[in-house]
Amino acid sequence: MVEDINMVNDEFIRKNSLVSWGIIGVTSFLLLYVFQDAVSSFLHQWEREEYSHAYMIPVICAFFVWQKKNLLETIDFEGSWRGVAVTLIGFFLYILGLLSAIHSIMHYAVVITIIGIAWSYYGNKAFKLVAVPFLILLFMVPLPGFLYESLSGHLQLLSSEIGVAVIRLFGISVYLEGNVIDLGVYQLQVVEACNGLRYLFPLVTLSFIAAYMYQEKVWKRLVIFLSAVPITVLMNSFRIGIIGVLVEYWGLSMAEGFLHDFEGWIVFMACIAVLFLEMWLLAKLSTEKRPFIEVFGLDLPDPANPELPVRERKNSIQFYTVVAIVVVAALALSLFPEREDIVPQRKTFAEFPLEIDGRVSNKQVMEKIYTDSLNFDDYLLTNYIKQGTDTDFVNVYIAYYDIQRADKVPHSPKACIPGGGWKIASMTKKRVADSDISGVPLEVNRLIIQKGEFKQLVYYWFQQRGRIITDEYLMKWYLFSDAMTMKRTDGALIRLTTMLEPGQDIEMADERLEAFAKEFSPIISEYVPQ
Repeated sequence: MVEDINMVNDEFIRKNSLVSWGIIGVTSFLLLYVFQDAVSSFLHQWEREEYSHAYMIPVICAFFVWQKKNLLETIDFEGSWRGVAVTLIGFFLYILGLLSAIHSIMHYAVVITIIGIAWSYYGNKAFKLVAVPFLILLFMVPLPGFLYESLSGHLQLLSSEIGVAVIRLFGISVYLEGNVIDLGVYQLQVVEACNGLRYLFPLVTLSFIAAYMYQEKVWKRLVIFLSAVPITVLMNSFRIGIIGVLVEYWGLSMAEGFLHDFEGWIVFMACIAVLFLEMWLLAKLSTEKRPFIEVFGLDLPDPANPELPVRERKNSIQFYTVVAIVVVAALALSLFPEREDIVPQRKTFAEFPLEIDGRVSNKQVMEKIYTDSLNFDDYLLTNYIKQGTDTDFVNVYIAYYDIQRADKVPHSPKACIPGGGWKIASMTKKRVADSDISGVPLEVNRLIIQKGEFKQLVYYWFQQRGRIITDEYLMKWYLFSDAMTMKRTDGALIRLTTMLEPGQDIEMADERLEAFAKEFSPIISEYVPQ
């Protein structure tokens, strides 16, 4: 691989002393102690299939640093105060994450701290050689929950739409309703349609690593990295298309067998094959003809020159500074009591009134695949039906969380509604007349959604520790601040929905939801604490 000879002084080899290795080992152990909550959260998140590759990322980082061994041995590690500053920023973010119980902040803080310590140790010149390998550590961090849900939802819809287009190319009749693909005798459900997308994160990580190793121009490396998302989506769409063709010509049993076999590593391996084919084609565009193995720089460091004298490397004052910071952090953690979230007492939704606004409740049970995905602690899903009618009803959905975390957050209806095949025709904010919750005026997001000729009116808001919030990002801010000041992260998503009959005035639907909300509002505080 290309080396900067201006940075090299090869008159002698620099080696760490046993004392230096001991300091590095003790510092690493203390870091694990300080970051024990984040490490535990990492291990829990990495059990999910989309993040199962993360176990290998620290090993890959270490390998790429080791690749630079010969060059690093010719450079003095001068230390860097910039690295010390980055380390302090990392610890500050970790404290914020710890106090707020927001694991995403803690996760990124761990990586920032590691990068800062490495920068402090190596110094500016040497760190330039290993900066990218340390940046790879960012790919072991799970995406924040709200970002994951938004990205996943959009990619699922796109994958389903392309897959249906593939099926229709063969002249096969198919109906797409959100992420439910209706093939007549067979329905490919939303969860099945997403299985191929679970390899998006491993492929993005692999494409970044491949781009780093790819010894070509920068624009070609960028193409390799940025192509991971479209490759994954297109391969999953291809998988959906094949299922449709199998159902049409070879029957349901063949399709189900293929679905089982083709939802796992085959999709991922096919994506990798496409990625390497892309790299090979880009290499062919180069005017300098080289074997592909040379273009893909997987070279190992040569043995050190035995004729060169060995000098013991001296650690910088900057490195000793970050070691002192780690020691102080470990002592502080051992002296301060562990923070615990407060979970307020509340009534469960099993006790929720069976009649509101003259309407009778008809409770529904959500399927396990959805309860597992939504990950709430309690929920209510029911239709409050006006007696003597089938269409005059108000659907109530409440998802309640005792403690909100990166993987335990309400899913925004804006992201979920399109997954059911509905399109958002209008979205505004609305102050509901004569309705308040514990003295706080009720303001909601008002959505008109449409599927064909059918329309529904939706009111939704986030009920969070005495606040009525309509903005998802503002909800995140209050989650952060309340976790620190109140030691609480409990809250709920509340959604009220009513169907419009063909030709019905939207004002009638508004009146229906407003009347229901007026009776509903005084009740909810017993079930979603203030």
